Amino acid sequence: MTVPPVSLQARFTALHRLLVVMLLGFASGLPLALTGQAMQAWLSVEGVDIATIGFLSLVGLPYTFKFLWAPLMDRFELPWLGRRRGWLVLTQLALAGALWWMASTSPTASIRLFALLAVLVAFISASQDVVVDAYRTDLLPARERGLGASTSVLGYRLAMILSGGIAFIWVDPTQGGGWSWPEVYRFMAGLMVAAAVLSALLLPRLPAEVRPTSVARNDLLGFLAVVLAVALGVVLSDRLGPPIARVLLAPFWEGSSFSTDLQGKWTALLALLLGVAFTLPLAAWVAKVARFETLVGGLRSYFSQSGAGAFLAFIVLYKLGDAFAGSLMTPFLLKTMLFSQAEVGVVNKLIGLWLTIGGALLGGALMFKLGLWRSLMLFGVFQMVSNLGFWWLAVNGKGLMPGLVIPAFDWGFVKLAQATPVDGGLLMVIAAENLSSGMGTAAFVAFLMSLCNQRFTATQYALLSAFASVGRVWVGPLAGVMAETIGWPSFFIASTVLAAPALVMLWWLREPVRALEVDPSAPKFDD
Repeated sequence: MTVPPVSLQARFTALHRLLVVMLLGFASGLPLALTGQAMQAWLSVEGVDIATIGFLSLVGLPYTFKFLWAPLMDRFELPWLGRRRGWLVLTQLALAGALWWMASTSPTASIRLFALLAVLVAFISASQDVVVDAYRTDLLPARERGLGASTSVLGYRLAMILSGGIAFIWVDPTQGGGWSWPEVYRFMAGLMVAAAVLSALLLPRLPAEVRPTSVARNDLLGFLAVVLAVALGVVLSDRLGPPIARVLLAPFWEGSSFSTDLQGKWTALLALLLGVAFTLPLAAWVAKVARFETLVGGLRSYFSQSGAGAFLAFIVLYKLGDAFAGSLMTPFLLKTMLFSQAEVGVVNKLIGLWLTIGGALLGGALMFKLGLWRSLMLFGVFQMVSNLGFWWLAVNGKGLMPGLVIPAFDWGFVKLAQATPVDGGLLMVIAAENLSSGMGTAAFVAFLMSLCNQRFTATQYALLSAFASVGRVWVGPLAGVMAETIGWPSFFIASTVLAAPALVMLWWLREPVRALEVDPSAPKFDD
């Protein structure tokens, strides 16, 4: 079979697509820290109490429930720019407005309004993520999804370095430029306006924008019904979950050596899982009864493909061990290993993020040679083995390997005022973890894109990414309880073991996954 050489125009078009994906990754990652670490730092500087700051961490919940309104972004098309680009420009301009409004609001004088604005930013940001994921999936042909996933991670991580790292130095009175947090938020709002302009001018139209043909009224009423069902599930879970969990666990506590505090944590964890197990089926049933056709159609389309249920289980499991080990990394390094905050910040936030970017780019490049299935398997093994580095650190402590000293620097936009020593063992462990995580993320994002039907891309990708977030969002409570119960060395061994089931399942799914590597729209050439 003879494959004609790729033309210069085709190469330029492919490069254009990858640059667009990186731009959208940057726009997607920028607001995340602005409702997380950056917002917490701003509140701390303003003297807001710890209890209130802890409560405001809940503003990030829209990221885990974006699948509820994703079907509306599949179903409805905005004028002039097309279905995906129209929603992108709208959400990016809305983000700019919300961030500017947030910058003009004092968290001490109007804490309730400030909290509502933070929720609004998180909601619009999650909505932008829905469209970015859908647009990237629809835009990239199968052969470019590996590299496209890695360039998306590159843009996302660069944005996190800016809003979740460099911004901290800008507002530091001894290290940086003397900015205030409102000035930082206004600057970020300006970047979102620039992103909206670039989205309107540079993003190519999708070749064939097919959308669901459901009844608009049914979708709107179905969406409202699902929201009410979720609210009902949350209320009932909050009231009935804890007493049911106490009854179920009572036989296990009789004669046990667990402290009352630890028993309470396990009870709260079981109550949380019972609430999820009740609320999700309730929402699915209500969506069907209320004829939320785009959501139901998206689910039906996904489950019509071979191995759909097994794919969902694999999606939950693939990053589980990685998320489990990483969920408590910062308190482990600071409180148990007693590394300094500067040392952890430089290695984990600065060097670590760049290594994650390098791993994502390397993973995307290797996928051209390895293909999807072999990449998922190889990078998954790397992720699993990297968890043993934290076990080694917990057992042996620090100071066993020669380290290095990062000198003070001033690059204009960021500087380090004093030289910072870095432990060699810490650097080795963080390097291995971030490289393997970046490679695994690139392959995993490419896998999620391969599972989506273009008619329901926003709906299906939001649902799949919700399953993928199970590890990132829900293992935190379990990880904390387990670390207290069994100790750090055993905890990291457990995180390594938790990565194994995904690899076993991937071996079993090798043929269905390999079938996803074939691009049905790619041109075929005869001998």
